[in-house]
Amino acid sequence: MDTMSVDVATDRPAGSVAVARDSARSFLEELVPALTSEAADTVILVVSELVTNALRHGGGTCTLDLTANPDSIEVAVHDPSPHAPACAPPTSTGAPEASAGPMVNRLATATAVTHRATGGKTVSALLPR
Repeated sequence: MDTMSVDVATDRPAGSVAVARDSARSFLEELVPALTSEAADTVILVVSELVTNALRHGGGTCTLDLTANPDSIEVAVHDPSPHAPACAPPTSTGAPEASAGPMVNRLATATAVTHRATGGKTVSALLPR
């Protein structure tokens, strides 16, 4: 299992999101077996969305963690805000999705919002490898 962690801050918001995307891209390029370009683009898009949301709504700083599992890539963004993202609409079964944003919810096989014991929360998305 491969992992990577990057600290991101809002001193340069657009630049910070770009740093997160570039770091994720570098991480993905080192994986064996390599991801398809479509799968890598999806991971980069999810990283961009989650980091942007964390910087805008989660307190101005966040940490991005990527984990490569045999069948999936986990994108996890930790921020200092205790407030969960606004609820997403219910799924076709009527159960609410963990809100990571509608686009992220559509792209991911699973999403979650968890509160951390040290404060803040983690928003994560599991994507097919």
